[in-house]
Amino acid sequence: MSRAAFLLFSIGAALFVGLLAWQGFDAVTTTLMSAGWGLAVVAAFHLLPLLLDAGAIAVLLDRKTRHGTFCSALRARWTGESVNSLLPAGQIGGPVLMVRYLSHRGARMRDAAAAITVSTTTQALSQMIFALLGILLFGAQGNLSDQRTPIIVVTVILAACVLVFCVLQRRGMFGRVLRMAAKVFGKQNWDGLALRADAVDQAIREMYRDRRKVAISFLLNLAGWIAGTGEVWLILYFLGHPVGWHEALLLESVGQAIRGAAFAIPGSLGAQEGGYLLLAPLVGLPPDAALALSLAKRVRELVLGIPGLIYLHFSERKFQRRRARAALQGTD
Repeated sequence: MSRAAFLLFSIGAALFVGLLAWQGFDAVTTTLMSAGWGLAVVAAFHLLPLLLDAGAIAVLLDRKTRHGTFCSALRARWTGESVNSLLPAGQIGGPVLMVRYLSHRGARMRDAAAAITVSTTTQALSQMIFALLGILLFGAQGNLSDQRTPIIVVTVILAACVLVFCVLQRRGMFGRVLRMAAKVFGKQNWDGLALRADAVDQAIREMYRDRRKVAISFLLNLAGWIAGTGEVWLILYFLGHPVGWHEALLLESVGQAIRGAAFAIPGSLGAQEGGYLLLAPLVGLPPDAALALSLAKRVRELVLGIPGLIYLHFSERKFQRRRARAALQGTD
């Protein structure tokens, strides 16, 4: 873990513990424990958005090859989400490992990197649309008269940043970044990487030309965000604090936007909890229930994420053994 990641993790952990202590550990844990086996139902329900997100990746891959199967995309998405949720790698570690996993399954690195880059972009853009949808639907009831305008402005700014990122991708972002690095550190070390980055940039541009696939990826990601509303509804139902569909939509859409804005903090630790505390009064949710909601989501991350990390570990070991055997056969 780098010093910056350790510092951000420490800040997030301190905020996380501080919020729990502020509301009272006993009150929050008692509320969480009231869900009982309902937490297992929540973990099972999360498979629905996971399947939709995997579909958003699979639609961008070449279906004629082994790496283009839906199962490969599903396993890549599962392991990537596990890394993002449980390891101190920020939100960049998951996509990097998804690319690596798909390349191990037979994909060319350029194609895997292009698919994950485009699907991550459509996911971020659909998240902004989802946040706006939650704000507008909830605001139509008059419950956000004071907060609606600043929240919408912030969401629009974030969406604009995603669009700028999309434009930069189509203009060869990776190749330009590595060429700038070559000027700073010397061409001898960076020229080969720059050529590979150019190949990724070309694959991304080709992918964006297929607007149908990109649109389907966007819609599947958006459907995945909307499906997450059911997860919030289920958690609060099992916690004994049921809310309506509009309230669950606001909590999930804006809550996920807050978590996404805190992408640099590993697992968005503390930021997610603080976001739910800020949103709780808008839906009439007591603070201990808001923190229990966040903890229930983290329990779900552990239930699905730990097996994902174990699978990733053994998958990596299997690949390394296969590569070692191939190297030995090549020297015979």
